[in-house]
Amino acid sequence: PTISVVELMRILLDLEEFTWKDAWKVCNEVFSYTNHTILPEALESWPVPMLQYLLPRHLQIIYDINFHFLEHIRSVGGFDDNQISRMSIIEEGNPKKVRMANLAIIASHKVNGVAQIHTDILKAEVFADFNKLWPEKFINITNGVTPRRWLLQCNPFLSTVITKALKTEDWVTNLDLLKDLPANPTPDLIDMFARAKLFNKKMMAQRINSIFEGKITVDPHAMFDVHVKRIHEYKRQLLNILGVIYRYLWIKKLSPEDRKGVVKKVIIYAGKAAAGYEMAKLVIRLINAVSETINNDKSIDGLIKIVFIPNYSVSRAENIIPASDLSQHISTAGTEASGTSNMKFVMNGGLLLGTLDGANIEIMDAVGKDNIFIFGAVTSEIAEIRQSSPVCIDERLYDVLHAIQEGKFGYGEMFYPLIDPLWRGNDYYAVAHDFPLYLDALDQVDQVWKDPVEWTRRCIRCVRGSSRFSSDRTIHEYATNVWDLHPCELRKGVTGTAPVKQQASEIPVNFSL
Repeated sequence: PTISVVELMRILLDLEEFTWKDAWKVCNEVFSYTNHTILPEALESWPVPMLQYLLPRHLQIIYDINFHFLEHIRSVGGFDDNQISRMSIIEEGNPKKVRMANLAIIASHKVNGVAQIHTDILKAEVFADFNKLWPEKFINITNGVTPRRWLLQCNPFLSTVITKALKTEDWVTNLDLLKDLPANPTPDLIDMFARAKLFNKKMMAQRINSIFEGKITVDPHAMFDVHVKRIHEYKRQLLNILGVIYRYLWIKKLSPEDRKGVVKKVIIYAGKAAAGYEMAKLVIRLINAVSETINNDKSIDGLIKIVFIPNYSVSRAENIIPASDLSQHISTAGTEASGTSNMKFVMNGGLLLGTLDGANIEIMDAVGKDNIFIFGAVTSEIAEIRQSSPVCIDERLYDVLHAIQEGKFGYGEMFYPLIDPLWRGNDYYAVAHDFPLYLDALDQVDQVWKDPVEWTRRCIRCVRGSSRFSSDRTIHEYATNVWDLHPCELRKGVTGTAPVKQQASEIPVNFSL
């Protein structure tokens, strides 16, 4: 989309006959840049020869923009040659490349990240030189999700409970009203909430049975432990499945008597990998291989069931999220810009297990640190972990990797690309480092789950604290801080569509389990 900057300049200069100064002023007032990721592959650079062949006039304008920009920073002073080279739109090399993110920053009047920690990283690391030049450009606007779709529409049973507890439907268009839910919920509210959750889980169990044509059946009274999102190494689905393998090996060693105290879990995965992302696709293969082994092991009495739901989509998410007891958002600290599924899960009254990354940090502040399970290295520690010499891995991780290697879950050689880096101490995503901390966090989850009233109480507090993550707030901040737009009320006699909040009254007040 950044090429639209150059296209507007072309239209203003060549067709509308603006001066360069006037065209650039309009361009700067029109464009703002929201950065959604710090991953290198997302900060695209386009080869100059390709642009020369496809868009020669646009490339000429890019060179002109860069010339004026470099003249500007040299006149400002305070930047050495290395900094100027990093800030240039043109990256020297063979071939030369156009840095699209640099072009977007230079052309825009505002640049924002989508969670506070993400914005801090942009300002301090990724775009530090630009932040030094234009500190007033950089702001934070944390992402949000619409409660109309991600609560009212996808979870009518919980919506009914909320409406009854608040005695109003106005929360649908004013999510701040969720703060009026009691921090110490009554037994009646806890009971209604738990029944709504169980109803959603029963429906999800039926869908799983249908998707897999009866080959996988799950117990809706078990904990639904969910990890659904794009498959990527930094999102660490690998850490999750390694933890599942450890749990399986641990259960196998327990006596029948000890197994009575084990929390029964249905572990649900879903997500897609990019077509050419071999490591991500290999993680999917490992999850399915482990699923095949564990789901068919009658000796563990169904204490673990693994489900990888195919063809993940918004519609599938609308089924999964209301049924979640626990959701995992366990990216390597400093890699997730924000995340929005974490917001959807907390809005639907599920507890979160996560790292101090992306919007997890703001969710923790909103719901209370006692109502979220946090573990793992923090952003400031990751660079040192990556640079440190290999260390001995945790004994439990050793057992897990050995089980994979010896073929307990199919051909061990197939999964060497996943496990060899951990054997050799190449821990770029801090999987080995965080593994024992992850297991400790899962133990805390199990302990709270064994007290159903306390678990539900925490879930209600999560809903209560989720109002900040409404897209209504996000869009208002964009309108105020970026777009300079102001609300305009409808004139008398002008009618629009029926207010969304009226839809809440269509939800049955009483639902039967």
